Amino acid sequence: METVARGWNTNNARLAADCFAEGALYSAPPDPKIRRGKKELFEFFGGLSGRPRPMQMTWHHLAFDPPRQIGFGEYTFTYKERTHGIVVVHVVDRHIANWREYEHVSPLSWEQLVGENKF
Repeated sequence: METVARGWNTNNARLAADCFAEGALYSAPPDPKIRRGKKELFEFFGGLSGRPRPMQMTWHHLAFDPPRQIGFGEYTFTYKERTHGIVVVHVVDRHIANWREYEHVSPLSWEQLVGENKF
């Protein structure tokens, strides 16, 4: 998860895409679009030339259930707008096979968003 963030934060699409399985599925419900496979993710993450503007991904909390190979991360992501959200991943052979994220668009910082409910 940290490597995916490092890839996005340094505009290195290859670094981020290599964290995913060849047949990975990447979705953000309720958007019906599903990105399929490492090649499509590489292009979505910026491809050879990178994205036109910087991305910034910050993980706030990460958790992983080793027996089920399912993990969760709470994050803030900034590209064209700032979003805060949760991603659920399924890992197969040390690569992300499934990525499903739920986001909330907000101009607030993480600290402002969570308010008193900090942990």
